[in-house]
Amino acid sequence: MSGFLAGLCIAILPFLAAGFWLGRRTARPQSLGDLGTPVEHATFQTLHTASLAAPPLRAGLTEETARRSAGRLRTLLGTDALCLTDREQLLAWDGVGAHHRTEIMARLAGALDTGRGEAFPLTCDAPDCPVRWAVLTPLTVDDRVHGALVVCAPRESAVLVRAAGEVARWVSVQLELADLDDSRTRLIEAEIKALRAQISPHFIFNSLAVIASFVRTDPERARELLLEFADFTRYSFRRHGDFTTLADELHAIDQYLALVRARFGDRLSVTLQIAPEVLPVALPFLCLQPLVENAVKHGLEGKADKCHIQITARDAGAEALVVIEDDGAGMDPVLLGRILAAGVSPSGGIGLCNVDDRLRQVYGDDHGLVIETAPGAGMKVSARLPKYQPGVHSAARRTPA
Repeated sequence: MSGFLAGLCIAILPFLAAGFWLGRRTARPQSLGDLGTPVEHATFQTLHTASLAAPPLRAGLTEETARRSAGRLRTLLGTDALCLTDREQLLAWDGVGAHHRTEIMARLAGALDTGRGEAFPLTCDAPDCPVRWAVLTPLTVDDRVHGALVVCAPRESAVLVRAAGEVARWVSVQLELADLDDSRTRLIEAEIKALRAQISPHFIFNSLAVIASFVRTDPERARELLLEFADFTRYSFRRHGDFTTLADELHAIDQYLALVRARFGDRLSVTLQIAPEVLPVALPFLCLQPLVENAVKHGLEGKADKCHIQITARDAGAEALVVIEDDGAGMDPVLLGRILAAGVSPSGGIGLCNVDDRLRQVYGDDHGLVIETAPGAGMKVSARLPKYQPGVHSAARRTPA
């Protein structure tokens, strides 16, 4: 789908540049004379104006986004007036002739029902009103009409009808991309909620059981563990953002490990090697803790002796490289590949599959987990976290006073 959308954008914009910009009444600025011929200058101006109109529309069709994009779209078409509507109301009007709002909205219902555009004369008693004709084109996403783009002009024009249709298609593409972004956000939020739900049962039960075991024998240790438990669960169930910093995630991991070590004693040892310069890097919330939990589970599972886990985070140029390694039982690489492909852990856990999916959704398919393992050889899980990614901004952690 993304390839189709990109191709549609590429197909539309050259038409806008070469087909109808030359009909614009604005003069060519002398300062841009070095851009070449009038057609080349028109192409540049069209692409530049479209690039300015796109960002608001990528947030969906609202009064605010319509207001911010309407002027750019009118400039793109070179018309006297332009308006954007949703299915119920006129969202924004740019240009002259705003008194035609009611007449245009009366025509909207028919276009919404049929999904077809129409051109029609405007009724106007104002002698100084320059707009006498309108083109109404539906905005559709997945074959559903979301609203309409309406352009107004002094006279009938077949060129403007076609141009308005192409611009409406371009706007529809931006709205479809907004829907895709929103769907991805909802998916990530749903996965975080599922992650939180799966953290609670076993971990909370085991942690409270360990804390209870120290209440009489070592009250001070029980108090410290209870504070660690409270802070970790507060972090895990926080609601201020889907992203965090590497520093906060590592702090939560340290609290998690304190509770695990209280349960397993000297059977578990952990080594951390963290480069200070990567601590501010933003990453998806609760992204590394499941990897450490997986290392603890598989590192101790079926072993009577000790397990060692090493956590490394180092600077790798434009990325931070995080590696979590255990010396546990390991796994058959073929079986692991099937588990990741299916997206479901055989134990019902969330660990590797959840984190791999979320990293790919946020950073792209080339940023999934890299896993090295073999039976009896432990497991090494690596994650590359870009230091900057559009849309990835961490919320500062609020530690209790």
